[in-house]
Amino acid sequence: MVQIQTRPMSLLSSMESTPTPHHTLSKSRSVVEIKELLNGDKPALLIFYEDGQDDILGVAADVLGQDWNIARSRRQADRESLSTIVGVSATNVGEEWYEKDRSRTLVYFHCVDSEHPLDDSLSSLCDYEYLYTRSTFYRRDVARYLSFICGQINPHRDLARKARTTLISTTFPDVRAALPNLEILSVGADAVELRVDLLKEPLSDGSYAAVPSLKYVGEQLMLLRQRTELPIIYTTRCTNENGRFPMDDPDLFYKYLMKAIQWGCEYIDVELWLPEDIRRTIASMKGNSKIISAFHDFSRTFKWTSPEAEELFRRGAVYGDVVKMIVLVSTMQENYELENFRFMIQQKYSHPPFSGLNMGPVGQFSRMMNKIFTPITHPILPMIAAPGQLSAAEINQALHSMGQMPKLDFYGIGKGGSTVQAAFIDKCFNELSLPHQFIFVERSPKGSLESLLRRPNFGGAYMDPPLPTATPCLPNLSDAARTIGQVDTIAVRADGSHVAENAQWKGIRATLIRDFVPSAYSSRAALLLANAESDAAASVFALKSLGIGPIYTIGFTMQGPLASGVSAVRGIDDLKLLEHPFAIISALPADKSLLVGPLLKHYSGSGRQPGFTAGKVFVDLATGQKRIDPLAVASSLGWTAYGIADVSAWATVETLRLLVGQNVPYDFVRLASGGLY
Repeated sequence: MVQIQTRPMSLLSSMESTPTPHHTLSKSRSVVEIKELLNGDKPALLIFYEDGQDDILGVAADVLGQDWNIARSRRQADRESLSTIVGVSATNVGEEWYEKDRSRTLVYFHCVDSEHPLDDSLSSLCDYEYLYTRSTFYRRDVARYLSFICGQINPHRDLARKARTTLISTTFPDVRAALPNLEILSVGADAVELRVDLLKEPLSDGSYAAVPSLKYVGEQLMLLRQRTELPIIYTTRCTNENGRFPMDDPDLFYKYLMKAIQWGCEYIDVELWLPEDIRRTIASMKGNSKIISAFHDFSRTFKWTSPEAEELFRRGAVYGDVVKMIVLVSTMQENYELENFRFMIQQKYSHPPFSGLNMGPVGQFSRMMNKIFTPITHPILPMIAAPGQLSAAEINQALHSMGQMPKLDFYGIGKGGSTVQAAFIDKCFNELSLPHQFIFVERSPKGSLESLLRRPNFGGAYMDPPLPTATPCLPNLSDAARTIGQVDTIAVRADGSHVAENAQWKGIRATLIRDFVPSAYSSRAALLLANAESDAAASVFALKSLGIGPIYTIGFTMQGPLASGVSAVRGIDDLKLLEHPFAIISALPADKSLLVGPLLKHYSGSGRQPGFTAGKVFVDLATGQKRIDPLAVASSLGWTAYGIADVSAWATVETLRLLVGQNVPYDFVRLASGGLY
C-alpha cells in the first residue's frame, strides 16, 4: 500500500556552498548544443481545402508559424516560396495537379461534418489526408498531425528510450463509448491501439457492416486522436488471428493499411501472413509511421524452440520497426522457452525490438517479462483484446510479487505548500498499483541530501522549488540540469546509479508545442521577463531546444552556458527596435503581473498583411493571486495563452516518467488533480 508521510528533516541547507568539481560550470562556455529539435526546416506544404473551408488554411499556417497564400493554378503555386504554405481549393484541381514531379508535400484537409463528401480522386493524389470537425475543433490535433507527418516529433524514438512500454487496446465497436473515460484508460499506457476490425458500423436497416467502411474508420480514428496525446497503433486483425477481417482478401488489408499512412498513424500493425509485395510496398510508403510486423498463432502447436521461430523473426525484421510474435500456449514450460528465445534474439539482433508474448492464463508470466509494447486491458473495457491480457495495475502487482519491482521510498522535498502536489503524485502511484512509499520531507536550513541518497530503498525524489546544482551531494547531473543550473528530480537508473535531472524545461517545451509544430519557433524571436536568471534558465533552455532565436530579456541578464543569442532589453528604445516576438514568457512573480499587459498590447498590432504569420504565444509562469490576470489579457488580444497549471501538469508527467518509468497522460493529470493543475 502506498503511503504518504510528512516528516521534518534537516536537509539541503548549503545553497551557497562551493560546488563539487564535477558540477562546476565554466563561465567561458557560451554555446550549448541542445539536441531536441528533430528538424527545424520549414515544411513545404500544399493544402487542398474544400469549398467554404478556406479558413482552415490560416489555422494550419498559424500552427506551422509560416506565411500562406492561396493559388488558383499549379503555375501560381509553383511560383511561391517553398516556405510559404500554399492553399488550393478542391474546386480548382485540374489535370495538371496529377503530374508527379513536385517539390511540396500534398495534404488534403477534409471536414467530415461539412456538406462536401470526401473526394477519393483528390485523396489518392495527396500524400496525406487530415480529417477534422467544425462542430468541435481541436487546434492541438492539427498541430500534432502536422508535427508528425513533417517529421518534427518522433514518438518511436521517445518510447525506445523507455525500459518498458505498454499499449492499451480499444475494443469498443464505437470509440465514442471510450472517450468519456479515455484519460483513465490511458494511465500506464504508452500507446493506444485502434482495433479497426472490431469496429461495428451501423447500417440503415439496423444491422452492421461486415467490414467497416473507410469513411467510418477514418472518423473513428479522428475522434480517438482528438482526445489522446498517446501514439496510435492502427491494427487490422484477420479472422485466423482472433480478428474480424476476412483472410481471403489481402487487397482489403492493403487498402486499409495504406490509408493509415495517409491519416498519420504513428504505428501500423502489418500481419506477417500478408503477401510480401504488400508488406514491401507499405514499408516503402510509410513516411514517418513505424511498422509493427505481427505474427499470431492460436494452434497451441507452435514451438519457440523450433527453427521456424527465428525464421519468423527474421522475416518480420525485413520491413518491421518492431517485430511482434504472440502464440497461444498450454504449459508453463513454454514461458521459459519464450524467455530463452527472447534472450537469444536480443543477443543476435540489435534491431528491430522484439515483443514476444504467450496468450492464455498460463501465458500471463510472459506479460510480466515482455518489455516492448505489452498489451494491457482495463476493467472498464467491454472485452479483452486477447486471452490472458492484464491491466497495467495487475502487471505492476505481479512484478512486485515476483521481486522484479521492489518496494522503494520516493521523496518530495519542499516547503509546506508542496504537500498538495506530493499527495497527487501519491495518487498516481496508487492508480498504477505501484508498491512504493511516498514521503514528503520539509526542506530545512540544515543537513544534506547524502543521508537520503544512501538509503537502501531510495527510489528517487523531486524538489519543489528546485535546488541549485551547487548543492552538495547531488549525484551526476544530466546535460539539461547542468546547463540550466537547477535540479528538480533525482532518478535512479537501472544500474542503481543516480542522476540529477530537470523536468521543468520539458514541461515548458511541451506547453509551447501543444498548439504549434516545433519548427514554428525556429529562428523566431522570443521575449522573456524575470527577476533573475535562475527564474528564467529553464525557459531559455526550452526555447533553445526549439531552435528559437534571438531571445530578448527584461529584468535580468543571461550569463554562463545559455548566454549565447540572448540579449537584455535596456529601455523603451530597445523595445521599439525589437522585432515582433513569436513567444513571450513571463517568469515574474504574481505581484508584478501588471508589467506584462502593456507588452502584450504593444505587440498585438493588427498591421500585418493577411497571409503573414507572426505568432503570438504567451506563457505565464506566475503562481498566486494577481490583480490583473495576464492570461485573460493575452487571450483577449488574440494570443495563444498558457498558465503555470499547463506547465506544471506537463512537468508532472515528465517527473513521473523519470521517477518510475511509467506514463500518466497530461489529460489525466489535469482531470484528477482536483484543480491543482
